[in-house]
Amino acid sequence: MLESMLFAAIYCLVGIALLTMGFVVIDLLTPGRLGQRIYAERSMSAAVVVAAEFLGLGAIAFTTIWTNGAGGFGAALGWTVAFGVLGIALQALSFVVLDAITPGSLRAMAVERELHPGAVTAAAAMVAVSAIVCASIA
Repeated sequence: MLESMLFAAIYCLVGIALLTMGFVVIDLLTPGRLGQRIYAERSMSAAVVVAAEFLGLGAIAFTTIWTNGAGGFGAALGWTVAFGVLGIALQALSFVVLDAITPGSLRAMAVERELHPGAVTAAAAMVAVSAIVCASIA
């Protein structure tokens, strides 16, 4: 039981690291400081985009652990990191592509104070990309 609790704690720490990496990437893609936009300026758009990113990355980590856990802790942890980093990269790519093919600046829309439809679209793209990554885990 203690070993399982240790594994759970390590998986959680890796998950937190992945969420942090994802947050930093989105922060680099959007104007201003994302934390400031969410917590001080109360940007609903930024909160929705980050929430979708976190849910997507959590789903990727869950699916990877669930699918590979029987293969041993080390292997499952390695696959979790690999697919998590892949998810972050693909979420960022989807954000950049969507920004390029839509009118206006999705980067700016994603951090507007009021909830912007562009932010909801970006959030949906992140969840969709994450679902595709989850489906590819075997």
